[in-house]
Amino acid sequence: MRELDTIVVGLGATGSAAIFQLAKAGSLVLGIDRFSPPHDRGSSHGDTRITRLAIGEGHHLTPFACRSHEIWREIERETGKTLLTVTGGLIVSSPLTTAHTHVPQFFENTLAAAEADGVPHELLDAAGIRRRFPQFRVADNDRGYYEPDAGFLRVDPCIRGQLQLARQFGAVIITSEKVIAVVPSGDRVVVETDRTAYRARHAILSVGAWAPDFVDANTAPLFRVFRQAVHWFDLDGPIADFEPGRFPVFIWEGAGKAIYGFPAVDGARGGIKIATERYDATTTADSPASNAEDAAEMHRALIAGNISGVGARCLRSETCLYTVTPDAGFVIDRHPEMENVIFVSACSGHAFKHSAAIGEALAQWLVEGKSRLDLNPFRLARFRP
Repeated sequence: MRELDTIVVGLGATGSAAIFQLAKAGSLVLGIDRFSPPHDRGSSHGDTRITRLAIGEGHHLTPFACRSHEIWREIERETGKTLLTVTGGLIVSSPLTTAHTHVPQFFENTLAAAEADGVPHELLDAAGIRRRFPQFRVADNDRGYYEPDAGFLRVDPCIRGQLQLARQFGAVIITSEKVIAVVPSGDRVVVETDRTAYRARHAILSVGAWAPDFVDANTAPLFRVFRQAVHWFDLDGPIADFEPGRFPVFIWEGAGKAIYGFPAVDGARGGIKIATERYDATTTADSPASNAEDAAEMHRALIAGNISGVGARCLRSETCLYTVTPDAGFVIDRHPEMENVIFVSACSGHAFKHSAAIGEALAQWLVEGKSRLDLNPFRLARFRP
């Protein structure tokens, strides 16, 4: 094999986006994954992900979400596959809420981002939510932010489509091969696997929940891993009330825990996907699934009194991994010990919607010397005194 420009380690949401964009830009690029993506061993699975344009986790993220929507549409045209479905998105909160999504003031931050960037939206009082979406049993003091261009992404087709296009542009993709070390070699970097070794000018480490294994002992504690459970519940009410067009993607900050969910995207037999988040016990990427949120208890405590028409019978459950930083933000920076390695942890449970644009920004950084979108907010230095 000729000497490579870049090796991408980890081919989930961000890694698949990066290798696609690098190959499209003409780089000689190799991608390696220990499994066969898309797969269910990390963070990039579970059928669907919410996508929204006004980002409550930080105004600096809104340009990434907007650009990602453009890229998803480009990939759809190239592959003929449906990736992004616009359903509208509803965020419900109230002055009395005791739960928040990823960051405090999520509702207020979302509204501020929408107003600053001109993202179309509506504000709804409780009566307005009931008229528009009677499935939600909101309290009188609840308020809603509705974004008509929000929707959901199909996880596996997004990853599969980018890997397909990467191959078409000349990328080499190796699966079921485990990277055991990344080491500098002069002005190059060597990626050692359980089979062989590869050498390149640059490497991108987009390793998800395995991030602590690829940084030094002082940096590793910044990345705590939590296993999250998602459930698909049967419907008691008419399927029409929960189909895209009648039911939005939603995030509800209520008492206790926040919940989020989707329309019935796969018909009546597919049920409706609703989940919460828990941060009571850390885990590791290689630990067996455990501490899953009990579906029956979640339905009783968070769904039964809040959303009408959703039955208690759980059709299926999955778990995925959140890699959470202290500020619930991303890390996109040079590796603390290797100048020609970019370390990417687009994590904390809200990255998929941004991943297409992050992959493009990484390719621009390596090929052009600078990304067009601002990556400065994601530097590791923000965690250092």
